Amino acid sequence: MKTELVENITQNIDFLPLKGTDFIELYVGNAKQAAHFYKTAFGFQNLAYAGPETGVKDRASYVLIQNKIRLVLTTPLFPEHPISEQLTKHGDGVKIIALWVDDAYDAHLQTTSRGAESYMDPQTLEDENGEIRMSGIYTYGETVHLFIERHNYTGLFMPGYQKWESHYNPEPAGLLYVDHCVGNVGWNQMDKWVKFYEDVMGFRNILTFDDKQISTEYSALMSKVMSNGNGYVKFPINEPAEGKKRSQVEEYLDFYGDEGVQHIAIATHDIVDTVTKLQDRGVEFLKVPAVYYDDLEQRVGKIEEDIEPLKHLGILVDRDEEGYLLQIFTKPVEDRPTLFFEIIQRKGAKSFGAGNFKALFEALEREQELRGNL
Repeated sequence: MKTELVENITQNIDFLPLKGTDFIELYVGNAKQAAHFYKTAFGFQNLAYAGPETGVKDRASYVLIQNKIRLVLTTPLFPEHPISEQLTKHGDGVKIIALWVDDAYDAHLQTTSRGAESYMDPQTLEDENGEIRMSGIYTYGETVHLFIERHNYTGLFMPGYQKWESHYNPEPAGLLYVDHCVGNVGWNQMDKWVKFYEDVMGFRNILTFDDKQISTEYSALMSKVMSNGNGYVKFPINEPAEGKKRSQVEEYLDFYGDEGVQHIAIATHDIVDTVTKLQDRGVEFLKVPAVYYDDLEQRVGKIEEDIEPLKHLGILVDRDEEGYLLQIFTKPVEDRPTLFFEIIQRKGAKSFGAGNFKALFEALEREQELRGNL
């Protein structure tokens, strides 16, 4: 009996406690222009900068912030740089999902001892504001998780960065924190990466959607949602499934040239206000047919919001046993049909909008057809 109790306690110990998403770093072709876009369109504020002026000679990085979200936009300064090679292959996209931890050295030990490939051996960066300890591992494609330990640091971002000031400071749009990040992986690769997150990082599979649930007349995909122990970090993982035509995941893999991050979901407390601001600033969203709203309350039950603004903006609604959620998806934010954003407001719901899959994917297919990629 005592042995069983010890085993159960051991199994329930979170060997990789995560405190949330520390930052997301995108490799982009022109970080200065991309920073202007994310400030103008999404309401991010400038925070910090690293580049030749700060002693970093091979790249430039701009750090943007909005509430608990930090975006890092990085551009190589030379054509033979490894980041240049990645940009040629992938286009602009997410390279790093950095996770906030209490002990970056132990996080590296725990994950590499369980089979992860090291991206960055543990290191400590110091300046007059203290120290940041960090390490990193590879995950699907060329995507990386950095582990960031910053409780002994009081600076703006991290050593090597200086304050970035600008006369151009658009108002925030009400974006609060990263709700989840979705990865697209290749044919028959989803279960491999589910096992990776289970075995290497201690995550658990909290939701599974098969090709019968996520399908239209033409295309299908499968998805499993992985969550860490406290639920602060969630990574849905998608793979293609057989259909009459090419799915959105297949299109992504073709244009990105590898597995990678498909979209970043960002939370808001007032989705109508946030989406109105984003649309006014030029952010383009997917639209569903107006008939989606005809029987909305019969499908999802009573909601607090007026349906007309939701219909006008194209916001979707879904309910689970915990409550309901409102969500909307941008079109891709660059010319390759790869990375896009989701804006989500949760009214108790812990799910991911399964009731909207058909309407959403039909909207995606209409965009694919316009691009000639369906």
